[in-house]
Amino acid sequence: MGTPLQITVSRLRTPVTEEDHIRGAADAAVTVVVYGDFQCPHCGAAYPNLNEVLRQRSSLVRMVFRHFPIINVHPYAEDAAETAEAAGARGRFWAMHDWLFEHQDQLDPVHLSLGVQQLGLPVDEIGEELQSHTHLGRVRDNFVSGIRSGVNHAPTFFLNGIRHDGSYALPDLLAAVDQAANT
Repeated sequence: MGTPLQITVSRLRTPVTEEDHIRGAADAAVTVVVYGDFQCPHCGAAYPNLNEVLRQRSSLVRMVFRHFPIINVHPYAEDAAETAEAAGARGRFWAMHDWLFEHQDQLDPVHLSLGVQQLGLPVDEIGEELQSHTHLGRVRDNFVSGIRSGVNHAPTFFLNGIRHDGSYALPDLLAAVDQAANT
């Protein structure tokens, strides 16, 4: 006698709030929550596809980014996440987010400082915040919220609260967004 096949759907356990980093229309039909790691090559490969989804479905999608730094594999990921949070405290999260993904091979402390400078942010202040880990709590809270939602790798996507286990190739993401908009 066989056991029936059971399909489990992973759901987002921590709802999106105004505290999240959100890009796109507030009233969008589809909310894509991305758990990402700035040093992860897969997250870097997904980054332009996510931007294109947001461009092609601008009235349909809003994007939420949450940190999921896998520090045992990516030694600079947590510092990069803290840097993004420091920029976010100054209203520049998305600019730093983009810089980090566009300079994935330059996430060591010297280059992070250069990125901060290039964005016109206060290098010394942010350097002090990184030294004292001012923003580490938020980064780790994001990580824990991912674990609670069944995230075990980066990138992981949730569309309207349901985990997307397909690929991050542009056609697959567009199809998943379209399907989520119609359910």
